Amino acid sequence: MKFAEHIEIAKGQIRQQMLIDGKWQAAASGQTSAVHDPARGEVIAQVPLAGEEDIDRAVKAARRAFDERAWRDMLPAVRERLLLKFADLVEADAERLAHLETLNQGKPLPLALGAEVAGSVQWLRYMAGWATKIEGHTVDLSFPLPPGTRYRAMVQRVPVGVVGAIVPWNFPMMMAVWKIAPALATGCTVVLKPAEETPLTAIRLAELALEAGIPAGVFNVVTGNGATGAALVAHAGVDKITFTGSTVTGKAIAQRCAVDVRRAALELGGKSPVIVLDDCDTERAVMGATQGFLLNSGQVCTAGSRLYVPKKRFDEVVAGVADVAGKATLGSGFDPDAQIGPLVSARHKERVMRLIESGEREGAKLLTPIRPDESSGYFVAPAVFANTSGQPMTLVREEVFGPVIIAMPYDDLYDVIRQANDSVYGLGASVWTNDFTRALRLADRIDAGTVWINAHNVIDPAMPFGGMKQSGIGREHGRAAIDGYTETKSVCLSF
Repeated sequence: MKFAEHIEIAKGQIRQQMLIDGKWQAAASGQTSAVHDPARGEVIAQVPLAGEEDIDRAVKAARRAFDERAWRDMLPAVRERLLLKFADLVEADAERLAHLETLNQGKPLPLALGAEVAGSVQWLRYMAGWATKIEGHTVDLSFPLPPGTRYRAMVQRVPVGVVGAIVPWNFPMMMAVWKIAPALATGCTVVLKPAEETPLTAIRLAELALEAGIPAGVFNVVTGNGATGAALVAHAGVDKITFTGSTVTGKAIAQRCAVDVRRAALELGGKSPVIVLDDCDTERAVMGATQGFLLNSGQVCTAGSRLYVPKKRFDEVVAGVADVAGKATLGSGFDPDAQIGPLVSARHKERVMRLIESGEREGAKLLTPIRPDESSGYFVAPAVFANTSGQPMTLVREEVFGPVIIAMPYDDLYDVIRQANDSVYGLGASVWTNDFTRALRLADRIDAGTVWINAHNVIDPAMPFGGMKQSGIGREHGRAAIDGYTETKSVCLSF
């Protein structure tokens, strides 16, 4: 397929409105926000720039759908069927959704198809099944008065209410579904605010949700910038905020929700260590480390951006990573030969370049060639650094969110545990070895929400996902997600 044909497939799916209470509309102010193609730097759409008035209408619509239209009282099997229908429509629209995601976010088309679209279908179907499996329990109580009276409590799980969901730009469609699917399965209603840079697949999801028969007001999409998100967080009608994004923004959201005593779930930044043990073969270590930091151009919260290798294996492993990464092909996500797409925006590219410059300035050795970007897109070539001095460096501390890795040698397991845990983050980590005894001992000691052994960035709807320390609060996926969108209610009976 020619490049122009890919563009036409994607552009044929662009709706430049937002959905509130089942109706497509512009912002009350009439203002819009430009959406870009990061591979070419061109404007491809103008979507509504929602303000406080729009947020108020969306939240009130979600409240009506929750209370008056009795979404929460709908039979669980009916909610299940609606979500399964939604999944079927997403699957049927896979090619166009993937093209739209690649055009708007920049990732390679196979990744958009395999992770974003197929992943969204998998999550929708998995969470649909939970709608009919939410359980409570009963407890015999010991309250002694009046004599001869017995008490029993029914402990139920009930939906938390109206959910404000704010999602990032790195996996826009999939992360929207991560929040939409469990919220709707439990009987909550949703106001989704996609990232300013990547709103297009969220709008298309809203179209498909309506087509699936999900009632008006149950799922709303408002587009806009950071001020739009702040208005959603501040709205008193929202019972829970679920946010995936930067730690800085997450802290601000947590502070606001604390003032109002409202629930918040936060999946934030990461600085994931990749730990190679001395028994791991070189090829496996090289490929694992390389794939761990290059997926989605490094724009992954669990990207393996810190590489720890035993001193006696350090040179061969790090040279191998630099060789593979240095040869990776950059290009549009529609180019079948391209292995790495652009970063999402010009602003983000500038930030990543500043961090790469800090590595050289602070004494790390750059092992990959500098490849100037002469295109109009937002491309950054992979950068592999070696820090053998042991000096503190910005690249070791800060999340880059780009195709950058810094490698460091270690002496023994206690040393690497100390280095791996020496971070404010605790989202993910991986261990590469043939010795599962040592791997499991390391896994027990590493401060991370997920520790992979001989894998990295593997996510599944049944496996809880989230972070420790400043990587967040709460968990997505599995039963943990269902618990996160429900409250416990005790009903006490005397007899």
